[in-house]
Amino acid sequence: MSEKSDNAYKSIGEVAKILNLINRKTGKLNTHTIRFWEKEFKQIKPKFFNGNRRYYDKNSVNILVKIKKLLKVDGMTINGVKKHLQNVNSFKLDENDFTTIKVSKNNIKNKVEKISTLIKEIKRLG
Repeated sequence: MSEKSDNAYKSIGEVAKILNLINRKTGKLNTHTIRFWEKEFKQIKPKFFNGNRRYYDKNSVNILVKIKKLLKVDGMTINGVKKHLQNVNSFKLDENDFTTIKVSKNNIKNKVEKISTLIKEIKRLG
């Protein structure tokens, strides 16, 4: 069986696998989570083919991946994610996250240098 290309429409089951939405007790896919998010986030727009079966394009899958990360990893609320997704810049590949990491790294480096200087001064006084 050949793999679908990244641009091919994915069924709700395939998207649940991509998102690793699996019930730990039963091992079944939690497709209801995707349907719930679909109602909550207007950015998710599945196509309906074959008797009302949902199919998601690459953009919708990417948005779902982002929603899952924001909710489950970052601990945001649904309203927080809605506000985040309304920001046009949020669809850029987390450029802001990289900037924040660089700033934090420089900030930590400066604090370590200050602490080191203070320790040297305390030793000199003692």
